[in-house]
Amino acid sequence: MPDVDSPAMRQGGADVLSLALMDARNHTLHLISQFEPEACVLDSAVHDVDRSSPPLWTLGHIGWFQERWVARHLQRHWGRFCDPTAARLPSIEPRADAWWDPEQMPQSQRWALNLPDRDAIKAYLLETLETTLELLEKAKSDDDALYFFRLALFHEDQAGEALITLAQTLGLPLGLSLPGPVLVQAPLSVPATRWALGVSEAESGFSFDNERPAYQVQVPEFDIDAQVVTWAQFVEFVDDGGYDRPELWHPDGWAWAQESAFKESRRAPRYVDQIGVASGAVMQDRFGTPRRMLGGQPAMHVSWWEADAWCRWAGRRLPSEVEWEVAAHSVVRRRFRWGDVWEWMGTTFQAYPDFTADPDRAYSTAHFGTHKVLRGASFATRARMKHPKFRNFALPGQDDIFVGFRSCSL
Repeated sequence: MPDVDSPAMRQGGADVLSLALMDARNHTLHLISQFEPEACVLDSAVHDVDRSSPPLWTLGHIGWFQERWVARHLQRHWGRFCDPTAARLPSIEPRADAWWDPEQMPQSQRWALNLPDRDAIKAYLLETLETTLELLEKAKSDDDALYFFRLALFHEDQAGEALITLAQTLGLPLGLSLPGPVLVQAPLSVPATRWALGVSEAESGFSFDNERPAYQVQVPEFDIDAQVVTWAQFVEFVDDGGYDRPELWHPDGWAWAQESAFKESRRAPRYVDQIGVASGAVMQDRFGTPRRMLGGQPAMHVSWWEADAWCRWAGRRLPSEVEWEVAAHSVVRRRFRWGDVWEWMGTTFQAYPDFTADPDRAYSTAHFGTHKVLRGASFATRARMKHPKFRNFALPGQDDIFVGFRSCSL
């Protein structure tokens, strides 16, 4: 059986793609089964309804997205060169657009929606998936014809990680293994190089619009941590008064830290109940259970502001995304470890030169200039999403996701 959960799925043909779509759906249904009915409505445990969506909304949105871009989309065979404003067929669910179109239903209103129950939404997902698989059987084998089927797969994978993130927010027990401790290695020296950042238009397979087109960047010599910053390293920052020294923080970051301290009495990353400056012990809530974090485990649920402050304290800096991409390709065999947590870049999320948006216009363009780049992946990311060219992004204050950071020399 082909490996449906590997980065090679970007080049996957119709046969393996159909298996991957079924695999993604099984994973989604397993995750949604972990949410009790009371977690599917507005709950005081949700710290920010503008950032998270209720699980039943996410479940329905998966089916809506797949139906919108495949079954309802008469130009699907043109792939990313289609007209996104062209007329579509109606949905099999008359209220689907009103419920699950993000442009019609902002996040702040989703928790108050009167959605169908879980069984009804699952039936909608089953019917839309069956139609998708039937259309995939008839699709041509070129990248344009398969574009929306691949997009639907990766969209569902991203939604699955959002469900895992929400489970962490709500304190629901999920049987996921956390990244284990690592031995901190010396930083890796990377020689100067000229690098093609991003994905070339000539490359076959799937890519996201913000990864294109590749362009040449001259990269000076740099050194970069072999692994992400660990709890033992982060505790030293706390022990040295890192949360009480405004000179270590970007002004906006200092304002964020003060607001977090006022509203949540926080002087540590999110979900940390105890951070012992004397013993080095860190107690962090993991899916509803307080756990002692080992010193060699990656510091997790760290905002960009905290990562930037730590780097200033350590006399280092966050890597640029071109440095991270070069390291992920060229020194991975020299112990460059990634994939345990998402990693903050020093780079603001921007379009590459000569960028052209794909049909799902809102995916990238709405976030340029305001979000920071995340590279890598987390332990909650499906393996097929773990591609060294993939650009994730988040607001600098976002810390509910499974995110950490590494540093570079100044």
